[in-house]
Amino acid sequence: MDELLTKKENEMSEIKHNAGTPDGTGNMLLTASILFANIDYSSLLDYAIKAIVGGAIWMAFKVGGEYFSDKIRKK
Repeated sequence: MDELLTKKENEMSEIKHNAGTPDGTGNMLLTASILFANIDYSSLLDYAIKAIVGGAIWMAFKVGGEYFSDKIRKK
């Protein structure tokens, strides 16, 4: 009976040791959760609005530049 119990304990010990992720996903998840816990969401919203407005302005200049460059080339 003791031998069977010891054998089961050894198998369970091997299962516990082999259950870890070898690629470091757990460490990445832990680091990301710690970083996201310290985010100030009001400043994140302000940054997102500024990024969207800046992207729209950049896109307008890009499209305008292509339009005028095509117009100049056709002359």
